[in-house]
Amino acid sequence: MVKLILINKVFNQPVDLTKAVVQPLASDLLHNKNVAMDVLRLDRIHPVISGNKWFKLKYHIQEALQQNKKGILTFGGAWSNHLVATALACRQANLASIGIIRGERPALLSAALQEVQEYNMQLQFIARTAYSQEAAIIPQLQSLYPDYYIVPQGGQSHLGVQGAAEILQLTQIKSYSHISCAAGTGTMLAGLVRGSLPHQQVLGFCSLKLPADDNSINRFVQQYAGPHQQYTVVYDYHFGGYARKTDELIRFMNTIYQTHDLPTDFVYTGKLLFGMMQLVQSGYFKPGSRILIVHSGGLQGNRSLPAGTLTFL
Repeated sequence: MVKLILINKVFNQPVDLTKAVVQPLASDLLHNKNVAMDVLRLDRIHPVISGNKWFKLKYHIQEALQQNKKGILTFGGAWSNHLVATALACRQANLASIGIIRGERPALLSAALQEVQEYNMQLQFIARTAYSQEAAIIPQLQSLYPDYYIVPQGGQSHLGVQGAAEILQLTQIKSYSHISCAAGTGTMLAGLVRGSLPHQQVLGFCSLKLPADDNSINRFVQQYAGPHQQYTVVYDYHFGGYARKTDELIRFMNTIYQTHDLPTDFVYTGKLLFGMMQLVQSGYFKPGSRILIVHSGGLQGNRSLPAGTLTFL
């Protein structure tokens, strides 16, 4: 049994939470609207297990070690930040890993999947229709791999939420009126809602094209929102759907980097920053508002872009 005092001590290359600095953003727009905006740079805590991935994974890894499991089995797509982080985290914790990959095996693996193989993750490709029924196939996978601890896509579970709630312990959050993040599975959003204070509104910018009235993200987050906690899922800045993009978004990402030395990705954080600036422009935030944007790290998707598309690759 591994002695579980501090899970980070298991790793050969520990996550450094002291690097999660708060970066203020300054612009004429923010000044004119009298809105303060800070970015919590979770992307800096580790070169691979970066951003929210560490927080969503750490209690899963702890549980796998505590149960003496051989390894971890989890899910993701061809450019999954979650898979890359899990693969390396498992290798460093002396755990095996299996990735269930959405879609048929391509002739040439993406750079992200090549990387997870370098970290010794085994890949199992399944049809997209079967992948979309993740909850239904988990019991079958558990019977096939009884020695593996199963982590849902994106760490989406109470353990993932528990870890994500601890993100807000990295900074003094009392002075903020709003907290915002990108939302894919909703795990980090649920954690931030759980860790927020009653006077704060948490905004989750959905990266998928979903109906606003009833969807998987909102249903998941509702489970963790207390009676005095406020949150809103924003659905207007998906740019056509998951991993979709436009020239306008790419130009914005390049400008944000050139102006603030702030790298973003076109799947999550680029859309988050774009949407936040649009809401500021529209007067959504009252004068005097103080906003904390949580940079969730993970730039794997950018590796799929042609060379020269982004100025910071």
